[in-house]
Amino acid sequence: MFKKIVLDNGLRIVLVPQPGNLATTVLVLTETGSKYESKEISGISHFLEHLCFKGTTKRPNSIDISAELDGMGAFYNAFTGAEYTGYFAKARANHFENILDVVSDIYLNQIFDTEELEKEKGVIIEEMNLYEDIPMRKVQNLFMELLYGDQPAGWDIAGNKDVIRNLTKDDFVKYHKMHYVAKSTIVVIAGAFDEIKAVEKVKEYFSQITDQLKVVKLPTIDTQSNPTVSLIHKKTDQTHFILGVRALNVFDKRKYIIEVLSDILGGGMSSRLFQKIRNELGAAYYINAGSDLYTDHGYLAVSCGVDNNRVLEIISVVLEELKKLANEPIPEKELVRAKEHLTGNLILSLETSNRMAEFYGGQEVTSGDMATPEQIIEKINLVTAEEIMTMAKEIFQNQKLNLALIGPFEDKEPFEKILTF
Repeated sequence: MFKKIVLDNGLRIVLVPQPGNLATTVLVLTETGSKYESKEISGISHFLEHLCFKGTTKRPNSIDISAELDGMGAFYNAFTGAEYTGYFAKARANHFENILDVVSDIYLNQIFDTEELEKEKGVIIEEMNLYEDIPMRKVQNLFMELLYGDQPAGWDIAGNKDVIRNLTKDDFVKYHKMHYVAKSTIVVIAGAFDEIKAVEKVKEYFSQITDQLKVVKLPTIDTQSNPTVSLIHKKTDQTHFILGVRALNVFDKRKYIIEVLSDILGGGMSSRLFQKIRNELGAAYYINAGSDLYTDHGYLAVSCGVDNNRVLEIISVVLEELKKLANEPIPEKELVRAKEHLTGNLILSLETSNRMAEFYGGQEVTSGDMATPEQIIEKINLVTAEEIMTMAKEIFQNQKLNLALIGPFEDKEPFEKILTF
């Protein structure tokens, strides 16, 4: 069972003890990401995450950080999303205080060395170039841009290359001061640890964090009146597409219906789309479906890499499968399978302390309402076939359809013609 403690300055501590575990994970999250940026600093959240490993006042060189963590046999990393950024380290339980020391240090005390900053610009841009050359990755950015347009939710988390080149030390110092504050910070500790000591040490290592008010992001404009298509012409051996619809936000109590619906559609090798498109038609290597829900918007999408000569056919097949979910009740056997697949994967994914930390930390940083695995399983098991049909009718509508493609095509008109139920 987890425990949440809120300090006087607003910093939140989430404790997730795992009896019998030999490892401990310290995860520090901040409520900021690409959706908190303006166009002038697009990509700074992700860039700042990189710079946190480049040196602190206590550990002035990147090798000081990595050598200390490697010397503990630690597993460590960081990540940036649209609505939060995270830093974590995992090591044997006897190294708990050491990893807390390092993670809190890189979170609070970056020096933003100008020379390192300039070098890291090249690393960031090469990371962006890497994704440009991977169509199945690039199409994800294209889909988000199609859905949300020229606003933070529609921008690449990595940012804009010209903006990245022009960011200065002052930009990072200002952004860090605005967003890495107590009221935006969550410290999650999972695995093997002493709870009383853990709280004391968090208070000690985060004693200098600023308690100024946190910055609130602008709401996402989430409207659509007609089906839309976005196409990037690229000479590829297969076409990569994402077909999706606007759905719910993370606060909507019906989100578990979306989860079960997505699993039935494309949540495993026995899912409808996998069986139809890969096993029956032999038209794709990968085909999956899933939902992504944020604080003020969300979507359900199907992703696929398909033979260039069969892309129109396969998109039509996907649309037909979506329509079936809205018009035909799910057989009980299939509904049970989907629920078991979801709940089984959930339990298996939480065997390690770092995944347990991400599980609870992710809930707290997005919704502020944490549920145990058992509570989530209970809600998934309550989903009915009737609720799935009702949800499918609500979200699978022509005006909510969006199709992003990368492939050897010049004209998007043929895709626009078939994008209908």
